[in-house]
Amino acid sequence: MKKFKTTVIIVIIALAVGVILYPKFKPALAAKFGSKNAQVPMQRQGQQRLSATGFRINPVSLSEIIRSTGTLLPDEEVDLSFETSGKIVDINFTEGTRVNKGDLLAKINDLPLQAQLQKLEASLTLSEAMEFRQRSLLGRDAVSQESYDQIVTEVERIKADINLLKAQIAMTELRAPFDGVIGLRYLSEGAYTNPSTRIAKLIKTKPLKIEFSIPERYASEIRIGYPITFAVDGDSRTYNASVYAIDPKIDINTRTIVLRAMYANDNEELRSGRYTGISLELSKINNAIAIPTEALIPEMGGEKVFVYRNGIAQAENVAIGLRTESRIQVIDGLKFGDTVLTTGILQLRQNLPIALDSVIVNN
Repeated sequence: MKKFKTTVIIVIIALAVGVILYPKFKPALAAKFGSKNAQVPMQRQGQQRLSATGFRINPVSLSEIIRSTGTLLPDEEVDLSFETSGKIVDINFTEGTRVNKGDLLAKINDLPLQAQLQKLEASLTLSEAMEFRQRSLLGRDAVSQESYDQIVTEVERIKADINLLKAQIAMTELRAPFDGVIGLRYLSEGAYTNPSTRIAKLIKTKPLKIEFSIPERYASEIRIGYPITFAVDGDSRTYNASVYAIDPKIDINTRTIVLRAMYANDNEELRSGRYTGISLELSKINNAIAIPTEALIPEMGGEKVFVYRNGIAQAENVAIGLRTESRIQVIDGLKFGDTVLTTGILQLRQNLPIALDSVIVNN
């Protein structure tokens, strides 16, 4: 038993001495057996290559796009009402139908006014006859100039009264002020109305207006006639319009400027009040160097990317310009033909060996 314990102690001491002395003799052993074992670190280094996807830079055209939201507005819209008070005796329109400018839509009772008009017209006939006779007598010095002037004045007064009465009669007629579609009717025949009573709404939907806003920093770039595109919910088509009005004042609450564009709407396929998504294309750059947004790495001192060169990752500081939804323009630091790395960004390090899974060609 004592002999066994002694043997165990000797083995433990030998192992401890071996552990302590191995680092000192490791270079010599490596030199002696290097022909076989020197390949092991290289094999491990090959296994540590990071798999990544590359993006090869080619010249592209790059445009800055502003996205906004807007509302379709009718070209003209008005609440129809009479200019005077009275009882409605006639309604000549059907709800939801098209009417033309000048069409008689409704009528107020004007019988008392018509009777007054007939009376004045009869008086005018008599006064004009008297004026004719007085003029003949004046030529023969049979009447004084004063008498003739009085009858002329009376004729002119009656004509003025007739014109005033005709204007009052016209106010009893509700006519369409422009071409459009008339909406729902709010009164019936026999109802009493006044200037504050709404009869119906008239809307002109050809063309349509699009009202939207953009950030104030773009205000100097937009001019009258600037083209836009828009889309509406539930419709896959894209529509074209152009800016026709720009609000001269910037909204101090939102720091935006309001614009209005015009869409012909020739087939009246769109209705006012709909929500729209607006797109405006601003500056366009040809032969630009553009990289995917995910390739850019922001740092305290600027931005950088990793470029694939000779099997390893090389960090390059870059200066950026125009931004779009998926691309960023690089104005300094890269050239055409470079391949930037777009995956494994968090693992990338300077001179890290890279195994490219695929290369996307910029187009």
